[in-house]
Amino acid sequence: MDSNYLIKFIEELKDIMAKNKDYLIELDSVVGDGDLGLTMSDGFKAAYESVKESSENDCGKLLYTAGKAMSTAVPSTMGTLMASGLMEAGKSLKGKENIDNADIVVLFDSYAKGVQKRGKANIGEKTFLDGICPAVDSLKDSLNKGLDLIEMSNLSFDEAKKGFENTTNMVAVHGRAATRGENSRSLKDPGACVAMLIMEAFKNINN
Repeated sequence: MDSNYLIKFIEELKDIMAKNKDYLIELDSVVGDGDLGLTMSDGFKAAYESVKESSENDCGKLLYTAGKAMSTAVPSTMGTLMASGLMEAGKSLKGKENIDNADIVVLFDSYAKGVQKRGKANIGEKTFLDGICPAVDSLKDSLNKGLDLIEMSNLSFDEAKKGFENTTNMVAVHGRAATRGENSRSLKDPGACVAMLIMEAFKNINN
């Protein structure tokens, strides 16, 4: 896999966020200000536009460029968090012109860490992390078992989806949803939904 694989992935991210824009708006209108769908569709579109015709062979630099473009296009809280994930992944893969399955794990692990570092949230606090971290754990487990990329992507998506659905058992700690206190427990977290969609995009390009 080379930088073209990552461009394909970012294109799929763009497409899947556009496809689910209204659903994200619907989720976010309950717990936030309702702009998440626009932020994600516009943000990942900007990320893709910045690299779609790139001749950059360095996978890390490509991801960082995409993240930088996203941060400029959608400087909101969630836009900044997602851009931070891309840039952190870019730093971790800098210098690599070809990536393998282990590097894919590094990519998503770094993405999650970049978001966590910027957002100061923890697992169990009803955020993006509750969708992405189970997926990362699944990827690590799959790598240790020697599974191929198709199996890795399918299983990681399944875990992200479970993580998203499991946010209905959590009380929100961050953002507007936190003001609801215990009443936030039954609501699905829009950020964790974004994590699920990211892993769905990853699954799509490998199947």
